[in-house]
Amino acid sequence: MAITRTQHRYIVINKDVCGGRPIIRGTRIAVWVIAGWLQKGYSPEEIQAEIYPSLSLAQIYDALSYYYDHQAEVDADIAANNPSERELARRRAQWPKRNS
Repeated sequence: MAITRTQHRYIVINKDVCGGRPIIRGTRIAVWVIAGWLQKGYSPEEIQAEIYPSLSLAQIYDALSYYYDHQAEVDADIAANNPSERELARRRAQWPKRNS
């Protein structure tokens, strides 16, 4: 297992977890997930208290710090993992038809 440390205390990159995207150390929670909740209007405190109570506020803030240091990369991860309704319809159209 190859874990790459980053300049952020709580953020690592493990090629075997979450497609090699940055995650919070010791979890499978990707930085893009935390940043996505922030973009939806949740404060760091709400993300910690309501969504990820197992994380410390320091871990949440470090994920957001990583996000702001690598915003274009993380925004691309958010977009790739949250396709628009139009993109979902396009993907569904490519699925093989099932026999009823």
